[in-house]
Formats: sequence, structure tokens, C-alpha cells
Amino acid sequence: MTALALAEQHAIELDAGDPLPTLRERFHVPPAPGGRFAEAAYLAGNSLGLQPKVTAARVASELDDWARLGVEGHTEGTRPWVSYHELLRAPAARLVGALAAEVVVMNSLTVNLHLMMVSFYRPTAGRHAIVIEDTAFPSDSYAVRSQVAFHGYDPDQAVIRLRPREGETALRSEDVAAFLRQSGEGVALVLLGAVNYYSGEFLDIEAITRAGHDTGAIVGWDLAHAAGNVALRMHDWGADWAAWCSYKYLNSGPGALAGAFVHERHLADRSLPKFAGWWSTDPSTRFRMGPVVEAVDSADSWQVSNPPILALAPVLASLEVFDAVGMPALEAKSRRLTGYLESLLDTVCAGCEVEIITPRQPERRGAQLSVRVGDIAAGIVSERLRRRHGVFADARQPDVIRLAPAPMYTTFHDCWRAATALAEVMDSGAG
Repeated sequence: MTALALAEQHAIELDAGDPLPTLRERFHVPPAPGGRFAEAAYLAGNSLGLQPKVTAARVASELDDWARLGVEGHTEGTRPWVSYHELLRAPAARLVGALAAEVVVMNSLTVNLHLMMVSFYRPTAGRHAIVIEDTAFPSDSYAVRSQVAFHGYDPDQAVIRLRPREGETALRSEDVAAFLRQSGEGVALVLLGAVNYYSGEFLDIEAITRAGHDTGAIVGWDLAHAAGNVALRMHDWGADWAAWCSYKYLNSGPGALAGAFVHERHLADRSLPKFAGWWSTDPSTRFRMGPVVEAVDSADSWQVSNPPILALAPVLASLEVFDAVGMPALEAKSRRLTGYLESLLDTVCAGCEVEIITPRQPERRGAQLSVRVGDIAAGIVSERLRRRHGVFADARQPDVIRLAPAPMYTTFHDCWRAATALAEVMDSGAG
């Protein structure tokens, strides 16, 4: 048996003996191009998660209720629509380590960022800066710049972008905390990605939150690449607020509804400004149709519109799977898969021009390895991986591909396929 065949056999054995068997059979996996493998090795779940097989039936159930009951589906449906969003509260809270009252599923990520900043970005002449990471996802940059400008300040001056140390690719948590303690007197808001979309680094939420509070700032978190990826304890860590999307690791579909967290200490604070709408008011008096909002002491108070049921259904279906397995078990498997993929890249790709830019320490990352691919454009590498080898990755220009072994459905064998395919693509050169 060749070394390559032995390595593949080892991957198969790892899958057979893992404490958390793969849930791959619960998902629709894209086909691989004609060849040895029927299904793709899907390592792009940090961009768009695979569709759970139960999703179509869940959406169809709501369509059936609509067809069968019409407007009465609000109160008589299989899952009555008027209170449907409440079904997601507890599992979403468990997902991010929060109290049920602290969480609501609504809107899209960037809309939720803006709604949170309406309440928690309260700039003054002496304290109006917002701290983000220099490699923040563009929409976060756009959002904070627009908020700063809306309040009459100069985004080029008021938005502070923190960079990694010279020669490093990831922002160190201790450097963020040190900056806040030394230079944070003018900072009104800290808004960082808990897991950086580009480098894959998992920042120390608790330490940075504490440092931000020590300097008098509000601290919010973008959990887009963290929710469903790493175990979170947002309540215990004391963050003021957070927001996340659910179409990446949470497998809820393209553009799926997002989530928001507001810490318990803020829920009853009537001095916080917030936009209001039909679903912001107390549900027990909602249908009295009063002209003034009767606020509730929960994250529901930040809702504006009544929830879109057909969009909530896939999120609920996905949350139920996460709830059944639990984030500790998923995070543990994630570390096994990501560590195995890392070891493969170090060996199989040893002669290639590739560099892992994600932190090597397991506690500083989630299910993602970002790989710099040298002179070949990242888009070309990603396309060849998919078309020639049935390996789905995604590209971040100019020279980084991201490989995400999402533990719900990625296998050790998928990791082996990805590493050997990358080595072959890199060996073939730019031509």
C-alpha cells in the first residue's frame, strides 16, 4: 500500500473511531465532479453552510398551514406564527451562552449591528471613537463608518483600526486589551469580530470586554464566524451586546435571519434609545393597538417588525440540531478535525508554497484554517480545487483560501481530500 493510500486509510479509521460520529447524512452535500468520489468535500461552511435535509419539510409545513388555515395560522398553526419567534429563543441562547431573555432572532446581521448601535453608540465630543480590527469584514467597516458620520464625526478620525504586530497575520487579544487600557479614554464603542473572517483567529472575548469596560467603553461583538463554531458564554463574559448571522456554521440558508444578544443588565434600561415597531411592544397587550410601545424587559424590545415565518423555519430546524448535539461536543470535534487538517497541510503540502496564517494554538481559532497560496491567485486555486477534485473552499483575494472543517458534516476523509488536492493544485502551478 502506498503512503498516500495509507494516509487515506488512516483518515477513514479516524472517522470510524471518532467519539462524535459525523452528521453528514442529515445534510445535502453537493456532488463532486465525475471521478472517484460521489460527494464533494465541503470545507466552505464558514461562508455558507450546507442545507439540512429537514429544512424543506419545515418550510413546507408552514406553507401547508398557510394554505390550510390562511390568517388563522397565526394562532392555530402547527407552530402558531404569532409566537413563532419565541421557539428560537432558548436554543439560540444556549448556542451563544446567554439567558433566554437576552436573545432574539431577527433581521440580518448588519441591520442588527445598526439597531444595536442606535442604543449603544452614544458619542460625545470627548468620547466618540469606535475600535474595530483592520481586517474587519467590510460590512462592519461600512456600518461603523456610517454610524460615526451620522452622528457628525469624521470616520477617518473616529474609527480606530487595530493591526497585528509587524510580521504577524493575526491580532493578539492581549494587544487589543493593552491598547484599550492605555489609549481608550476617547473610545465610545469596541466592535470586533469574535472569530476573524480572514485569519480565523478567535479573540479572547472576556479579556477584551473587561479591558473595554475598564476604560469606560461599551463592548459589542460580531459573532458571524463564531456562532455555531466555538463555544461561547456571552452572558458570563459580560459583553454589552452582540449580533450574528445564521447562514454560515448555522446552516440556515443564504441570507438567513440573524440573531442579537443584549446583556441582562441593559434589558430594563428605559433610557436606552431604540427604534420601535409592531413587535417591540409587550405581546400581552399588542392587539389592544395602543399608540405607545409598552416595552418588555428582554431582547424582544429591539425587534421592529413581525417575524417572517418562512425565514424563521430553517433557523429553528438548524438550532434544534445544534441543541441536540451541544456546542462542547461540536467544538471538541472541531479541534480534532482542524488539528488533523493542519498536520496534513504541514506534511502533504510541505514542498508547496503555502502558509497557514491562522493561529496554531487550538484555543485561538475555530473550525478554520486560512492558507496563503503564494503566486497563484486564490480564486484560481479555489476553482481548481472544486472543479478538479470536488473540494469546496473559498477564496479571499489576493492570495488566501479558507478551509473550514465544520464538525457537523466535514469528515477526516474530507480533510485528507482537501490537503492532497491542494498539494496537487499547487504542484501544477499557475498554468
